[in-house]
Amino acid sequence: MSAQVELVEAQPRPDSSRGKNEARRLRASGRVPAVVYGAKKNTLVVSVDPKQISRILSSASGHNTIFDLQVGSEKSKVMIVDWQFEPMKGKLLHIDLKRIAMDEKIRVMVPIHLVGEAAGVKQQGGILDQVLREVEIECLPSDIPSHIDGDVSELVFGTVLRVKDLPHGGTLKFITDEDQTVAHITSVKEEVTPTPEAAAEAAAAAPAEPEVIKKGKQEAEEEGAEPAAAPAAKEKEKK
Repeated sequence: MSAQVELVEAQPRPDSSRGKNEARRLRASGRVPAVVYGAKKNTLVVSVDPKQISRILSSASGHNTIFDLQVGSEKSKVMIVDWQFEPMKGKLLHIDLKRIAMDEKIRVMVPIHLVGEAAGVKQQGGILDQVLREVEIECLPSDIPSHIDGDVSELVFGTVLRVKDLPHGGTLKFITDEDQTVAHITSVKEEVTPTPEAAAEAAAAAPAEPEVIKKGKQEAEEEGAEPAAAPAAKEKEKK
């Protein structure tokens, strides 16, 4: 279930404050621009403390965390649905917040954590391959898990852990195809590098190109495109 965090206080911004220059000035003051929407209410442009938002994004539940947002006298339950970081310095540039109705189901992406030691690795010498790392679910906001555990202890060659095998209950429903593979056991294929002696033998055994073909290629290279134009000249003489 998503962890509850401290109250985040947002400062309203006038619509005229939108734009790159205004956003730069806002970040220079220690705030970042944000947009709040949803729950059939008006969209608001606000600013928030980037340190608070970064703490939420780095928490166990990450962007699926539901927290209180205070804008003036209005308090709402919200989630982070989009965010942008500066690629070089990693500073938060902008976030989108969505109001959440706690009695209405929502769809979110949740990471999959594999637990246990696979029998196919321990006893058969295989490699555990995780194909799917997150799954889309639908549930009430209060039932959103920080992650879903997938037990791989019984996995051996020829068996597959699928979405439908993941634990779920309560209001949680999988939106991702339940037959989709989450993890399986693969074998190790060693790439054999030929020895110098083997490479030399392979080169000697390769069929040589006929001398007449080589000669034809050499003549074509020396003469350029002139041989190709000869038929056209003969056709002109006939006319």
